[in-house]
Amino acid sequence: MKTSVIGFPRVGANRELKFATEKYFRNELTEEQLLGTAAELRRLAWERQQKNGISFIPSNDFSFYDGMLDTLFLFDLVPEEYRSLGLSPLDTYFAAARGYQGESGDVKALAMKKWFNTNYHYIVPEIDEGAQFRLVGTKPFDEYREAKALGIETTPTVIGPYTFLRLAKFRGGRTRCDLFESAVLAYSELLSRFEGLGCKWLRLDEPALVYDLSDEDVRFFKSLYIALLSHKGGVKVLLGTYFGDVRDSYCEIVGLDFDGIGLDFIEGRQTAALIEKYGFPRDKVLFAGVVNGKNIWRNHYDKSLSIIEGLKKQGTETVISTSCSLLHVPFTLESETKLPDDVRAHFAFAYEKLEELRDLGSLADGEHSAALDANRRLFDGERYEKNTAVLKRAEAVSDSDYTRLPAFEERERIQKAEFGLPVFPTTTIGSFPQTADVKANRSAFKKHEIGEQTYKEFNRRKIAECIAFQEEIGLDVLVHGEFERNDMVEYFGENLDGFLFTEKAWVQSYGTRCVKPPIIWGDVSRRKPITVEWSVYAQSLTKKCVKGMLTGPVTILNWSFPREDISLRESTLQIALAVRDEVLDLEKNGIRIIQIDEAALREKLPLRKTDWYSEYLDWAIPAFRLVHSGVKPETQIHTHMCYSEFTDIIPAIDSMDADVITFEASRSDLQILDSLRENDFRTEVGPGVYDIHSPRVPSVQEITDVLRKILTRVDSGKLWVNPDCGLKTRGTEETEKSLKNLVEAARTIRREYEVK
Repeated sequence: MKTSVIGFPRVGANRELKFATEKYFRNELTEEQLLGTAAELRRLAWERQQKNGISFIPSNDFSFYDGMLDTLFLFDLVPEEYRSLGLSPLDTYFAAARGYQGESGDVKALAMKKWFNTNYHYIVPEIDEGAQFRLVGTKPFDEYREAKALGIETTPTVIGPYTFLRLAKFRGGRTRCDLFESAVLAYSELLSRFEGLGCKWLRLDEPALVYDLSDEDVRFFKSLYIALLSHKGGVKVLLGTYFGDVRDSYCEIVGLDFDGIGLDFIEGRQTAALIEKYGFPRDKVLFAGVVNGKNIWRNHYDKSLSIIEGLKKQGTETVISTSCSLLHVPFTLESETKLPDDVRAHFAFAYEKLEELRDLGSLADGEHSAALDANRRLFDGERYEKNTAVLKRAEAVSDSDYTRLPAFEERERIQKAEFGLPVFPTTTIGSFPQTADVKANRSAFKKHEIGEQTYKEFNRRKIAECIAFQEEIGLDVLVHGEFERNDMVEYFGENLDGFLFTEKAWVQSYGTRCVKPPIIWGDVSRRKPITVEWSVYAQSLTKKCVKGMLTGPVTILNWSFPREDISLRESTLQIALAVRDEVLDLEKNGIRIIQIDEAALREKLPLRKTDWYSEYLDWAIPAFRLVHSGVKPETQIHTHMCYSEFTDIIPAIDSMDADVITFEASRSDLQILDSLRENDFRTEVGPGVYDIHSPRVPSVQEITDVLRKILTRVDSGKLWVNPDCGLKTRGTEETEKSLKNLVEAARTIRREYEVK
């Protein structure tokens, strides 16, 4: 049977693209050199897939930053403020992604949000009033020809018009309907150009079809593709869907003139039932997503083969596919030299998933192999030894453990008197820049090149410098800087039992930002205090409050590769109990403000609203409450969330019962504030006043204007002033300038408030 890959990781097995791009930003690499690195990474990816016999190898899945941004540029929809900078095409592209501050002008970056239910961030397209789709870019064609020159036939992959328009932001009161005709014409030209190149298949990805769709949504999608497919010519068109099922539009999809349809059998809970109920057309090819593109556990061959055999019995021509792009998993186990063989046997990264596709293709053709026998032995055996103490503790949790007393309003009164903070208190989200010396110190300690005392003395010096700087500029609530931490999840996982860690299993989060998610291998517990020593030391240096900084249980789960042998609810409960121990230890040691970040709260929220509470929020929100329910009323609990769409789950967020919540808001034009007001949000709130994912420095006036705008929606007694996320990825100079401007802006607003 034929096999297909939806997309392949693009940063390189050793993050070559990340390092090359960052050198380009620092003017240490020419554009030609950067393009050369990109071409080499594409070649390696295509050749690896060809080596494994993949029948449908994608092209145009590569990006310097993001596929949605690529599509914006492909179709000439770039907002005027970026065009008018007069930069080169590549620098204009990066200006839209990261913002720009220089001789040519000063522009903010486009908004950034989570890509469906993943930890990958996409750039939100913004479409000017009057702009129309116009095919001007050549990237998809260039990369198709590039692969062709290597002797590799690929399936070009482009984000489809429905998903692009659904996720885009329209300026000037326009709607998607205003761009209908130009979208059809531009995508039709795309098809025609590929036909001229001799392309056999073109994949149009429409993951937005797995959302809840209204009748109007379905009509719009259907109208788009009736018009578009009438121009497809000799190119076969494959509709790609993933991250769920297409229950709201299945009948319309199979009735359209697609040559192939990609369906997700991993996250698509109703995919098999839809095919059984309505059938699948004999004149189309089904691309069955049975190899998980988001998790790293081995494929259970017998289960996948059962699905494939069922489709064959129905007479469906089937291609075995990944469930989604492999962008969301690391490159290869070949780089992992420290994992024991009996552990490695359970994992499959991107390279290994290609081998799984190859195996499944052969097995589906009736070729029994040793691979099937080995796979059966793997799933028949016991994987790990259970921790009975953890299981008993989780079973003993009662309803009262999820409730903090006294109620919010009484705690708020107590805390106002306890802390005596000024109106509009200033703080940061937690981390300070991870400079080269910080990384070198941590690396030397891990490699046993320096001892623990040397390592700790260095970190204490950095903490002391950090505290001194914050006091100097006048921040009200301080942080210790997190110089001991690599990643906000990996750091905690390293200090909890039940986690495994990799050496080079990097996954792209956004742009050049990569993370190395830990693997939840067994039952989770805390073996000793994790952050207490650093927080207590920082607090000893100042009379101001220093926040204890923790990562919440839902984010630890969502930013790890979770187990598949127990439910996400069970795993999260175990993690919550471990974090609860850390919270109570911080409080016992004199830390009066504790921030428990839930940056990834929304990440595993079901894409369909009907499943939000029953399948997720009913246990995710209580897990957070369990973490902090045991603290005193005088202890103030903060949390932080970023780069997701939170406006529609505001009531659930309020029920987390934190005392202060900070949000990413700068890139989303403070849209969340209207939802806070509409839902009578009671929690004190710190909407981020500037974007830390951009190197630009906001002026005092800019931040002051943002605060004035916020105060039209947020009560003055509930507003905190802070950046929109942690500062670890930023440079020292830009961070210091930005924070000084932030403090000065808060002082300006305080003076205005006092006058009133």
